[in-house]
Amino acid sequence: MGEIIKAYKGFNKDMTCRDFQYEEGKEYEEERAETCSCGFHACEHPLDCLGYYDPAHSVYHEVEQSGEISKRSDDTKVASTKIKIGARVSIAGLVQAAIEYTKERVKPEAETNEDYGASSATGDYGASSATGDYGASSATGNCGASSATGDYGASSATGDYGASSATGYKGASSATGYKGASSATGDYGASSATGNCGASSATGYKGKSAAENQNSVAVAWGPEAMAKGVKESTLVLAEWERIDNDAWYWKEETWEFVGSLMVRVDGKKVKENTWYTLKNGELMEVKDE
Repeated sequence: MGEIIKAYKGFNKDMTCRDFQYEEGKEYEEERAETCSCGFHACEHPLDCLGYYDPAHSVYHEVEQSGEISKRSDDTKVASTKIKIGARVSIAGLVQAAIEYTKERVKPEAETNEDYGASSATGDYGASSATGDYGASSATGNCGASSATGDYGASSATGDYGASSATGYKGASSATGYKGASSATGDYGASSATGNCGASSATGYKGKSAAENQNSVAVAWGPEAMAKGVKESTLVLAEWERIDNDAWYWKEETWEFVGSLMVRVDGKKVKENTWYTLKNGELMEVKDE
């Protein structure tokens, strides 16, 4: 048996990709595979999917790739001649999968300040930090603090009152306990709070923040950031105006703060599990293109 790669694939909301219709549970096969040219494409790192299919217009699924395999060097995109479409994954699921992806690739001999280093705190009030790229940090005890500061870092706080933070590019942060706090400050970061009364924050460019439990809050404070939540959760969104079109989007001088808005997800005026952004002072649903 050849290599089987577990990966994640983005689709349009109707489960099409490049005009090809896919279905969950089905298997597909092509003759050749070459990244960005032919074959079935998916990403090993879950958050890499966000660069190809944005959350407002897309759905994501676990997949298995096999047959002829072709990879690229600048991210974890993989092309294959065979693909099996697995279960759908939520944004919270992508965040957790990103954390697991990073943990699985940690080098046992690496220090916490080196690439692929791992840090873990299991006791109450424990503190865990990983500062290298692809670092994994986890705090499982109550009141634990977890932080991943390198690019593609993964941070998780699973105990009650836990605090989780990912500050690097495409960082993943998750807080699952009661009154947990999750923050992703890097560009294209993803943050998820699944516990009751949890707080999720995304402050980087095009960040995504999700409140997956009632009485929790999702904050989308970065430029062009989006937030969504379940019924009875709260969304906080900020609006920024681009004032320098020649500057890079991640530069502070590129943007000027305009205002903010806080709303409750009531299921009517503000729909549940629907991405929103703030534009011209009004809450705007990010509709399908």
